[in-house]
Amino acid sequence: MTQAMDEHAVAAQTTEPMQAGQRADLPRQDGVEAPAVERAAGGRRPRLLVLDGLRLGAALMVVAYHLVGDKIGVWQPSAASHFGLLHSVSQYGFLGVQLFFIISGFVICMSAWGRSVGDFFVSRVVRLYPAYWFAVLVTAAVLVAVPRGVDLKLREVVGNLTMMQEFLGIRHLDLSYWTLTVEMVFYLLFAILVARGLTYRGVVAFCAIWTVASLVVPKFGSPWFSAVVAAGYSSYFVAGIALYLIYRFGPNLLLWSIIGLSWLIAITRLPSLAQARDVAFAPTAVIVTAFVVVMAAVALNFFSWVKWGWVATAGAMTYPLYLIHQTVGLAVIDRLQDHLSPWLLITTLIAGLLIAAWLIHRFVERPAARWMKRQLNDSMRQLRTTR
Repeated sequence: MTQAMDEHAVAAQTTEPMQAGQRADLPRQDGVEAPAVERAAGGRRPRLLVLDGLRLGAALMVVAYHLVGDKIGVWQPSAASHFGLLHSVSQYGFLGVQLFFIISGFVICMSAWGRSVGDFFVSRVVRLYPAYWFAVLVTAAVLVAVPRGVDLKLREVVGNLTMMQEFLGIRHLDLSYWTLTVEMVFYLLFAILVARGLTYRGVVAFCAIWTVASLVVPKFGSPWFSAVVAAGYSSYFVAGIALYLIYRFGPNLLLWSIIGLSWLIAITRLPSLAQARDVAFAPTAVIVTAFVVVMAAVALNFFSWVKWGWVATAGAMTYPLYLIHQTVGLAVIDRLQDHLSPWLLITTLIAGLLIAAWLIHRFVERPAARWMKRQLNDSMRQLRTTR
């Protein structure tokens, strides 16, 4: 989810939006006036804390979907009998993934601006892999301890450690990992643009080309080609990218049109998704529309008042929480539901998962990421200078 999962931690949110009246003597890029903040000398610019909060909200939606919505029947006699209305609402929590993808488009475009493709590669690797490797090992341990009919093979664990298991024909140890494949496709496609150098014109062209490809490629009937262009989800990333361009350069009809078209494509595809998830179409459409509206408000800087430091910590927990919640959470429910009341169990479980996510971020993700970043940056320098 990264994510998301955008950078998933929004660690490089360093660009302020264009403000009204800030147009004189601004540097230009592809004929588009750059924001006044580009002229500022030094200093770390404020990060968009609201995105951290939105990411945590999206993660909690997915957590609720898997642990309260419970589509696999781990709760006995049923989650609906225990949680009533909360269960019904939680069945729409899968849409948190769509919000992750919009945020990812916004944040990756922001964090990649002005970076080389090598820097972009390093930032993605150090952000995604440390917590993921740890989560894969934890998930494998849980599957061994609480098999639930799963025959775990060493090949599957090794394949999942690559994060490329879907391309290798290996099942995901945790079903939530499928979103990481979609995110990886986005990163690879966007890396091509980063290698050429991000410009306003180039990013707009990328949005247009990806949108057309995601509409045309499925017509050839190849699931593999559809996966390569993330055809079913590209509209969310494209909307997020266009929203970032609004945040950076200011709104115009072209960018709003890209967002509007992406929204229409997403809404058009929602009925089949709603049917697959056994939920009503109308609420899914309303929720996805609300995501776009909220992100538009972010792009227009309506949330500049969000400055609470704890939101950044909450955002940092999002990725580890997403990685561990499903397999671990369902195993805990399976083992403890006969010993604790449902409401006490789910409350304690989610609190425990949040604490575990913070511990993974603090003691696994951050130290490993620092070490990997140093090593990979040295490797990139050697790659550039060695003949």
